[in-house]
Amino acid sequence: MSSRGNAASRMDGPASQAFHVPVLIGRFGGRRALAATCLAVMAVLASVVVAGRVLEPVAVATDFTARNLAPSWSHPFGTDWMGRDMLARTLAGLSTSVMVGLGAAAVSSVLALALAAVSALGGRLADAAVGWCIDVVMGVPHLVLLILISYALGRGALGVSVGIAVTHWPSLARVLRAELLQLKERPFIACSRALGVGGARLALRHMVPHVLPQYLIGLVLLFPHAILHEASITFLGFGLPPEQPAIGVILSEAMSYLTSGAWWLAVFPGVALLAVVLLFDRVGAALRRLVTPEEVQA
Repeated sequence: MSSRGNAASRMDGPASQAFHVPVLIGRFGGRRALAATCLAVMAVLASVVVAGRVLEPVAVATDFTARNLAPSWSHPFGTDWMGRDMLARTLAGLSTSVMVGLGAAAVSSVLALALAAVSALGGRLADAAVGWCIDVVMGVPHLVLLILISYALGRGALGVSVGIAVTHWPSLARVLRAELLQLKERPFIACSRALGVGGARLALRHMVPHVLPQYLIGLVLLFPHAILHEASITFLGFGLPPEQPAIGVILSEAMSYLTSGAWWLAVFPGVALLAVVLLFDRVGAALRRLVTPEEVQA
C-alpha cells in the first residue's frame, strides 16, 4: 500500500507540474493579451479625443455649396444641410462626449469611494445615512434626475457633468461598501485600531488601497453609462448647447432630414457612439479578468 502511495505521489509531483505548465503559460499569455488590448483601446480613444479637438474648427465651418452631400472620398461621412463635414463633426462630438463623460465618471467614482468609506468606518448612523442616500438616488430614474439637475444648473457642460456625477455613484458605492465591510473584519485592521490608528488614516493607508482594483473597474464601467446619458439628455435638448458639436446635438439635428434620405447624418455618428461605448465595456470586462484572475485548475 505504501509503495502504491509513493508511486502515486511521484506521478502527481513532476507529472502534474508538467501538465500545468502549458496552462500557466496560456493564462499568463492571455493576461498579457488582455493588457495589450486595453492599452490599444485607450490609445485609439486618446487619438479620437485629440483628433476631435484639432478638427473642431473644421467641424463648425460651413460651406453652402456642398450641402447634403452623400458619403464620398472627399467627405467620407458626407456633409449636412450647412455643408459641414460630418467626419469632422463626428470626431469633435465624440471628443466632447468622451471628455464630459470621463470627468463626470471620475467625480462620481470618487464620491462613491468616499461615501463607501464613511459608511464602512463611520458607525451605524453614518451607514444608515449613506444607505438612505443610495436608496433615494436609485429610486429615481437616472434620466429624469439628470434632466432636472441639468436644467436647474442652466444646462451646458457643467449641468450635464454635475448631473451625471450625482446620479451614477450608488451602484459602485454599494460594491465598495461591501468590500470595505469585509476588509474591516480582518485581523490587521483590528491590530491597527488597537494601536490607536485614526479612522481617516486607517481608511487611506490600510483599506482604500485594497479596493483599488474594484474601484478602477467601476470607474471604467461607469464611463459608457456617462457617455450614453450625456448624449441622451443632449438629444432631448436638456444638455449641451446646439452650437457645440456633440453626438447628441448631431443626432437631434439629423432627425429633421432623415425623411429626405440623408441617412448618413444619423448612421455614422450613432455607430461611432455605439463603438466607443462597446469598447469601454470590453475594456471594463478585460480589467475585471486581469485584477481577478481565475485560479489555475487541473
